[in-house]
Amino acid sequence: MDLVKYKDIIIDLKEKFKTHQIKASIKVNSELLEFYWYMGKKIIEIQKDYKWGSKFLENLSKDLSKEFPDVKGFSYRNIRAIKQWYLFWQQLVAKMENSKQQLVSQLFQIPWGHNLVIIQKCKNLDEAIFYVQNTIKHGISRSVLIHQIESGLFFRDKKAINNFDKTLPNNSDLAKEITKDPYIFDFLTLSDDYKEKELEKALIDNIKDFLIELGSGFAFVGKQYNLKVGNSDFRIDLLFYHIKLHCYVVIELKTTEFKPEYAGKLNFYISAVDGELKSEIDNPTIGILICKSKDDLIVEYSLKDINKPIGVSEYNLTKELPKELKNSLPTIEDFKRVSNEN
Repeated sequence: MDLVKYKDIIIDLKEKFKTHQIKASIKVNSELLEFYWYMGKKIIEIQKDYKWGSKFLENLSKDLSKEFPDVKGFSYRNIRAIKQWYLFWQQLVAKMENSKQQLVSQLFQIPWGHNLVIIQKCKNLDEAIFYVQNTIKHGISRSVLIHQIESGLFFRDKKAINNFDKTLPNNSDLAKEITKDPYIFDFLTLSDDYKEKELEKALIDNIKDFLIELGSGFAFVGKQYNLKVGNSDFRIDLLFYHIKLHCYVVIELKTTEFKPEYAGKLNFYISAVDGELKSEIDNPTIGILICKSKDDLIVEYSLKDINKPIGVSEYNLTKELPKELKNSLPTIEDFKRVSNEN
């Protein structure tokens, strides 16, 4: 490539960026990413005329940085990322007809850092599209996005066995969106013979992480929530309210394999919440049963004739410690005592 042509490229990118700088005062993220998309396209077109080892990206970074010394986006690292980002999505966009412009516009709606996380961590295009749309829909932070990808939300989303189509005919899709299978409680450290109360306490002690795993829209109401029905008191493991669905969500935890009677008990709790707590403006209460394991066919039969909306999932503890090891670890009190002694 001759020097004149290269200078024309610099001038073109310079003028294009100045145009987007003016617009950026109104829409910073989308205008910047629209420029990055244009730049990525230009880089791919131009590099065809460059030989390997010609350091085109390095020279481009150096020259653009001279033109715009206060702009960090022209570092060699970022320009290389722009090229990778464009190539990642271009392979899909090239195959699309009617919806390709819609997908590209969606990329411009999420921050640049989110875009990079998605192309670096997603294994395929379907997974990447899911996280782009999920980020737009829920407005999640980059740290939450990373957690979702690393915990495989794409493969777990809406996967709980449920009876929502029958019990919530007008709201079944939205209800399915709040379920996962399995739930990943990788932020917990428990002994290998933990009980339900210990699991429940650990989740509440880590309520921020628990809410992130549950997903957006959940508001915590209480644990071991006391519900008086007739002359008897009943305690619900965990009670939430879902802001977007406008309904109570009863969550029951079981540290054993699913049993049919668990669904019957949860069905009663849902009915009781509908009768005692639900107001006229609330939608029907939803129940989520989270078990250590389950036989899908048994779950399906158990939910077949239940008339309250229930979803059944498993949970995984990826950082579970043997009881002997847990008991041998120093406690906070141990650290305080050693500190005082010193």
